[in-house]
Amino acid sequence: MKEGTEETKFIKEEEEKTKQFILQKNTKTKLGVTIIMVFLIILVIGIIISKIFFNN
Repeated sequence: MKEGTEETKFIKEEEEKTKQFILQKNTKTKLGVTIIMVFLIILVIGIIISKIFFNN
């Protein structure tokens, strides 16, 4: 069994040639992460607000 010497990177720069990465630093990835973060923040705010209203 042959193992590669490359290690997997978490974020790949656009100009790098490696195929071993999880996220790529480009506009699609940035937009996707932004949408997910906004959704999670809204979800947390909604949970906090519902806890305040349902406890009173």
